[in-house]
Amino acid sequence: METMEVKAVAKTVRIAPRKTRLIIDLIRGKDVNEARAILFNQPQRAARVIEKVLNSAVANAVNNNNMNEDKLYISKCFVDESIVMKRGKMDSRGHVGRNDHKTSHITVIVSEKNK
Repeated sequence: METMEVKAVAKTVRIAPRKTRLIIDLIRGKDVNEARAILFNQPQRAARVIEKVLNSAVANAVNNNNMNEDKLYISKCFVDESIVMKRGKMDSRGHVGRNDHKTSHITVIVSEKNK
């Protein structure tokens, strides 16, 4: 029997993917409650956003697919690059330099343990 996977995605989050991947790597493969505890104790802004996506994925699994919240774990989670907002800032000798604001797509997929 295939395991059912439920996902939640946050698109165009204004945090750089490189910074977000540092946090998402901490929770990959963990139980939902353990992942929430890890995210709660992280000071980074990305942890708050990932926690919201995780809670959304859990709510989707419980409400839409009748899964047991105590058996859920994070089967996959990843961060993709989104659009880059290009802004100008003054540089030396009257030139205009580029200031890139990178954004992320955050995806969290939860599954139910077979135990």
